[in-house]
Amino acid sequence: MRPSDGADACVIALDVGGTGMKGALLDREMRAQATMRFRTPRADGPDAVLRSIADALRALRDRAGERGLTVRRAGVVVPGIVSEATARAVYSANLGWRDLPLAELLEARCGLPVTLGHDVRAGGFAEAVLGAARGVRDVLFVAIGTGIAGALVQDGTPLSAGGHAGEIGHLVVAPDGPACGCGNRGCLETLASAAAVAARFTARSGREVDGARGVAQLLVRGDPDARAVWEDAAEALAVAFAAAATLLAPELIVVGGGLAEADELLLSAVRSRLDPRLPFQRRPALVRARLGDTAGCLGAGLYAWRAVDAGDRAGVRPGSP
Repeated sequence: MRPSDGADACVIALDVGGTGMKGALLDREMRAQATMRFRTPRADGPDAVLRSIADALRALRDRAGERGLTVRRAGVVVPGIVSEATARAVYSANLGWRDLPLAELLEARCGLPVTLGHDVRAGGFAEAVLGAARGVRDVLFVAIGTGIAGALVQDGTPLSAGGHAGEIGHLVVAPDGPACGCGNRGCLETLASAAAVAARFTARSGREVDGARGVAQLLVRGDPDARAVWEDAAEALAVAFAAAATLLAPELIVVGGGLAEADELLLSAVRSRLDPRLPFQRRPALVRARLGDTAGCLGAGLYAWRAVDAGDRAGVRPGSP
């Protein structure tokens, strides 16, 4: 606990997704004093989403008051392209935002200082501080779900690059591969996302399946179509991870998201294809994420506490932006 904090100090953490929001009140030890969930009204348009985020922050602030907690700051993380330096949501296809001064708007509506971040970068930072990469300085975190996104932690600091860093899902790994929604062909997520694994299995076999989990179950039973699709995904991930290892030299690659639930069924297949591609490069260990779907929310809380500390060191009044 810092000298400026009382035992009742907390931050609000809010992880905004395309369908729902996860919120928490986190103390200095990153323990959740309360958790709340909210709906993201994406179908109602970007203004409705903004109102709902503000409502969620106010609800969490009220919950803190009910529990006798003092809110120092709020951390909010969102998908898309996010510039932490300017506190703007640069672009989000899912939520309909373009160059939105999101932190400023939320502060005006809630009366709380707000730190804005990117959901996957926040999740990667949380894994580096609290999870599978704890104590490691150079980490690549890859979330494999409906799409694929990455987060880089270099020398202990998340890399933003104006909000554009980490788009590993759109690294082209098969130039003649499937068309991607981004306009390219053969992007990593067209072959190795959980959605792609399930869709490619159905296209190949003519059989419907319960997502990538269903493909993994069939793989264990020896299904040849499941094996072919799974091997394509593992190959694509190995190509992408080899490029990342050559360029960025992470000590550790942490894999999260829905496809990571397959654990060693996925990781061992990727390792066997990755190692031969790294004749001289630093070889990263490849592990499963530990924090699950709490990573983004925890990352939002870490961002908020880090901003509190930066303000205190600069002599800023506690609670101000």
